Amino acid sequence: MSVGTTVSRTDTTLRLADLRKLMAVHNIDVYIVPSEDAHQSEYIAPVDARRAFISGFTGSAGCAVITPTKASLSTDGRYFLQAEQELDTNWELLKQGLPDVPTWQEWALREAEGGKNVGVDASLISAAQAKSLAGKLKNRKGGELIGMDLNLIDSVWGEKQPERPKEALRILGLEFAGKSFADKLVEIRKDIEKNKGCGLIVSMLDEIAWLFNLRGNDIPYNPVFFSYAFITPTEAILYIDEAKITEKIRESLGETVTIKPYNAIFDDIKAFGEATATSDKKLLVTSSVSWALTKSVDENKISTIKAPIEASKAVKNETEVEGMRKAHIRDGAAQIQYFAWLEKVLLKGDIYDEVSAADKLEEFRKEKEHFVGLSFPTISSAGSNGAIIHYQPEKSTCARVEKDKIYLCDSGAQFLDGTTDSTRTLHYGTPTEEEKRSYTLVLKGHIAVARSVFPKGSSGFILDILARQYLWRAGLDYRHGTGHGVGSFLNVHEGPIGIGTRMQYNEVPLEVGMFISNEPGYYEDGKYGIRIENVVLVVEKETPNNFGDKKYYGFETVTMVPMCKRLTDPSMLDEDEKKWLNEYHSEVYEKTKSFFKADDYTLEWLKRETSPV
Repeated sequence: MSVGTTVSRTDTTLRLADLRKLMAVHNIDVYIVPSEDAHQSEYIAPVDARRAFISGFTGSAGCAVITPTKASLSTDGRYFLQAEQELDTNWELLKQGLPDVPTWQEWALREAEGGKNVGVDASLISAAQAKSLAGKLKNRKGGELIGMDLNLIDSVWGEKQPERPKEALRILGLEFAGKSFADKLVEIRKDIEKNKGCGLIVSMLDEIAWLFNLRGNDIPYNPVFFSYAFITPTEAILYIDEAKITEKIRESLGETVTIKPYNAIFDDIKAFGEATATSDKKLLVTSSVSWALTKSVDENKISTIKAPIEASKAVKNETEVEGMRKAHIRDGAAQIQYFAWLEKVLLKGDIYDEVSAADKLEEFRKEKEHFVGLSFPTISSAGSNGAIIHYQPEKSTCARVEKDKIYLCDSGAQFLDGTTDSTRTLHYGTPTEEEKRSYTLVLKGHIAVARSVFPKGSSGFILDILARQYLWRAGLDYRHGTGHGVGSFLNVHEGPIGIGTRMQYNEVPLEVGMFISNEPGYYEDGKYGIRIENVVLVVEKETPNNFGDKKYYGFETVTMVPMCKRLTDPSMLDEDEKKWLNEYHSEVYEKTKSFFKADDYTLEWLKRETSPV
């Protein structure tokens, strides 16, 4: 990290001791603490941050496993540096993806050999994960996998655990949603019939928010709310804390939707399973539904299907597409104001740290129409902090932003008409040749993805190599995916699509109307980090030929922020790459210049940064 930057580690000794006492009481030898909440959310509410509480590691991905004498924390390459800095000496770090490093499942199974019991909160693990783990446990001659109703971390946390949010919801109007919830229900019921189901359990929070055209504020940066839904051919039930439902929302939902208490779904599913036991149709679930929800139903009466709502939500309608385009233009204008302002104050010699700089960016965003909030905590990282891929600065320990060091800013916003996410890497002084070379290699990979044309049916899995090819030729790489799906005033990370090496990305083809990020990077530990991220829209492309009578797709870039001219080495770009970059910069200038009519400094900065290479 940068000079003067320190990390405050949490001493987990007493917390682990209290947990181990409870494990002994409940006859648990190996206890699993996932990152996710009961809805398999990637980003969670403070009340559900159990893994962070017990381990001290605050990254968004990972799993903790505790035995009477050991504790391990598993995470992926985005968080290796962060985990090394946050974990105390009680913990063993399992760096996923590295040779000879066990997964958390393998580590837990090894510790369970000899008939030892493994415990987990049944609401925090999917039914599919539980079935797989129980089978492997049996094969390794371990004890039982115990799905617990009680969460032992909650018992250790006690009165200091944050309260569950109770904020009221808001209706997302048709001018933003583009399709009524009644029309969406019609489509989902067709999927139920197609899959020969008698009902569908919906547990993912963004799917429920999208389905009912409602938004909440239960999880920071994600406009979702704690709830379940159960859809049958004749009923639509929303399970939620009724205090969140205003009279206006009740009127909006009308008699089409029944409102029930949040936890009532468990008894309802059990009763539904019993009532339909002789039916030839099955209860439909997706791979994300928790073990707690399904364990009361005969396994033979359950059918796991691909999530129909997730698939529908990923393909934006015309209203959502146009909203996303407009949101990204406004957001681009805010970032342009910020980067121009930052150059001005740094060249004057003013002092700003990573947090105060990020706060200024939020001020610019707040001025824009339909702004609701940020879509994730701003990754404002100076110098070597940029090498921590998901770095989050804290006021007490953060570094200063300096004109002679690379500055990486990964940020996004929630607008009523769209969700944004972009990363720019800048230098306000004179970068080294190494820094320019690294940046331009990343830029070349970014351009390769942006310019790609591919046949209908292609997935993000096969596009990943385009982003990495120039880095690979130099013997370099990065430890994260190249792209993730993006919601429309919903989660900034949205399934089921992505660009990367995960096999699940090969299971879902890219379709017209999907938004996905394009974000290759390179990170030199202890020195700097580089990432260039735009959000792109899958569109149909015209090609001179049409082999196989297929349609061909490509991308329309919707993020409108210039690349960094100081870090770009034009001699490393070929003519096609220069043409793409110049056309992109021309578009950025034309779409954002009207925001700066009364701001000469920013307009001149924009002209300079978008001038041809």
